Amino acid sequence: MSHGATMEEKNYDVQEVVAVVDRDRYVREFRDVPTFEACCKQCPNYGNRWGCPPFDHDTLQDLLPYEKVKIIGVKITPHDEKLPLSQAQSLMRPEIERVNKRLLEMEREKGGLAFGFVGDCPYCNGAPCARLHGEPCRHPQVVRPSLEAFGFDIGKTTRELLGIEIQWSRDKRMPKFLTLVCGLFYNE
Repeated sequence: MSHGATMEEKNYDVQEVVAVVDRDRYVREFRDVPTFEACCKQCPNYGNRWGCPPFDHDTLQDLLPYEKVKIIGVKITPHDEKLPLSQAQSLMRPEIERVNKRLLEMEREKGGLAFGFVGDCPYCNGAPCARLHGEPCRHPQVVRPSLEAFGFDIGKTTRELLGIEIQWSRDKRMPKFLTLVCGLFYNE
């Protein structure tokens, strides 16, 4: 595990934490498809976005060609401790864009499989996903599912592999920090 430098940008600080683990260990110890697919079913994006389940194949097969997993945690700490939760997207969006770009570069360089972030598609600019109309993804070259979508426990991942305990909002206030988690399955 290595810890990145803290960078100050705009009205928040960013810290990246990276862990590299064997694919077999990550799948065995951190993946529970039935539990996390049940969580996904509670989300309005379930079945409505190309990066979200249900998928038309056994997603484990997508992971088997790879030996390693690089997990990247991005911890975003707002300077203003009293920001409303409604400001979370404005803090996360630049980091999602920055890390997604880097993930896709790593995927191309290593020939791996990248996993992005949950939530709205960063490429459709708020337009409804083409999946709603039975159409293919408009941006398949850049859209990636999240680790959660493939059944990975992100709380356990951040706690045990990155040393970050996810914070949750209370009373519609921003937590002390926001956490983004993404990954890359690859071969050395």
